[in-house]
Amino acid sequence: MAWLNYHHLLYFWTVARLGSVRAAAEELSVSQPALSTQIRQLEERLEERLFEKDGRRLRLTEAGRLAYRYADEIFTLGREFQNELKGRPTGRPLRLVVGVSDVLPKLMVHRLLRPALGLEEPLRLSCREDRLGELVQALLAHEVDLVLSDVPCPPRTAPRAFNHLLGVCGVDLFAAPGLLKRHRGAFPAALDGAPLLLPAEGTALRRDLDAWFERQGLRPVVAGDFDDSALLKTFGAEGEGFFTAPAALAEEVCRSYGVRRVCGLEGLQERVYAISAARRLVHPAVVAILKNAKEEVFPA
Repeated sequence: MAWLNYHHLLYFWTVARLGSVRAAAEELSVSQPALSTQIRQLEERLEERLFEKDGRRLRLTEAGRLAYRYADEIFTLGREFQNELKGRPTGRPLRLVVGVSDVLPKLMVHRLLRPALGLEEPLRLSCREDRLGELVQALLAHEVDLVLSDVPCPPRTAPRAFNHLLGVCGVDLFAAPGLLKRHRGAFPAALDGAPLLLPAEGTALRRDLDAWFERQGLRPVVAGDFDDSALLKTFGAEGEGFFTAPAALAEEVCRSYGVRRVCGLEGLQERVYAISAARRLVHPAVVAILKNAKEEVFPA
């Protein structure tokens, strides 16, 4: 077994946590040269650089970020072990960091993640919203445990990432009651010339919607497009335009925003993927999320 010098690891963890060798040396009551030597020995043992210079500051490398995450777990467990021996409660919950693609509806994200918060074991859930590319990089750097997205991660972009299809559902059209009164007729044909709120250009759903309206020969007026799906629905609730949402969320959208379901857009579908850095998912919260998605959110 290859032994790890945890004394060296403690020095590395303290520097990474405090952000400087000087501050870490003061906290540990050692000289800065001695501290730097210990960290170099750890890097030699791991055969990886853990820090790189960024001007006068130290920045963690990818290997450094991974080492810091494990070191943080190790020393947290060490404190808990001491507390356990002394009969003190540890109170340490499970930790789950989820990256959320910024185009996913917030109601969908909540429905998918809700079972994780219902586990018997306490859970600390952290959500990080960003564009898919940035989230996948964070996943591969072990900064997040799981990424939720409306599209799979292309293999050429991240061959070490694994896509898990959570489910597929139709797309429904919604509108505020006042807007419906002003645009009577048979839908979706009545959308011709009507105001429409759309996802931002470049998103998968926007491309699908543009192509769908083209096939139907409809020319709605684009009243606005949005990066944030919740903001889009807020404008829709105020009657600024018709908008779409996953059919699986129809009841919640109507209840939360005071709008009405107009019709389904036949032939359109939305998909949701979970992207992981491991083929086999074992985190109990992640297992609960996948089980709920297939049985409750997207039942066959």
